[in-house]
Amino acid sequence: MRVEVLTGAALDAALDDVARLRIAVFRDFPYLYDGDLEYERGYLQTYRDSPGAVLVGAFDGDRLVGAATGTPMEDHAEDFAAAFAGSGYDLAEIFYCAESVLLPDYRGRGIGHRFFDLREAHARALGRRFAAFCGVLRPADHPARSADYAPLDPFWRKRGYEKLDGVLAHFRWKDLGNREQTDHSLQFWIKSL
Repeated sequence: MRVEVLTGAALDAALDDVARLRIAVFRDFPYLYDGDLEYERGYLQTYRDSPGAVLVGAFDGDRLVGAATGTPMEDHAEDFAAAFAGSGYDLAEIFYCAESVLLPDYRGRGIGHRFFDLREAHARALGRRFAAFCGVLRPADHPARSADYAPLDPFWRKRGYEKLDGVLAHFRWKDLGNREQTDHSLQFWIKSL
């Protein structure tokens, strides 16, 4: 196993594998995402276009088994400006830690911590004061929630992140078993760097 930072051409070359990982991992609760490669390629274009983007890849040999992405928050201003309006935070000071996806067989090995360590180091190198991410909100009694599901809140708090009360993003995607996209709320968390 190795975990490494990819930027530029190496980042670009790995994005189709990241798309496949997102589709596979986000199928599980709490995202329940019914994704497709065409949408993913469009979504991931931001990482090709942003000179401040980073991809942290977890590799088993040459196979990408996990990935974490991030960009300066203003690269996502269209999506997140409304969420942060009135929060007192300047988007230009925030690094957005987007997805962290890791295949189940590789969890519990400290890779999630490496994902955050390397993205936060990248954010500091860019002069960012904060790192933030968002996670989907689902009711505790959601029918797809398994009895052994454990929210990641304790992990995130251990990393120094705190919920930003009232700072919510809203996105539409198609849940597994649905024919149409539906609205989803995502809670922002933030940490001082």
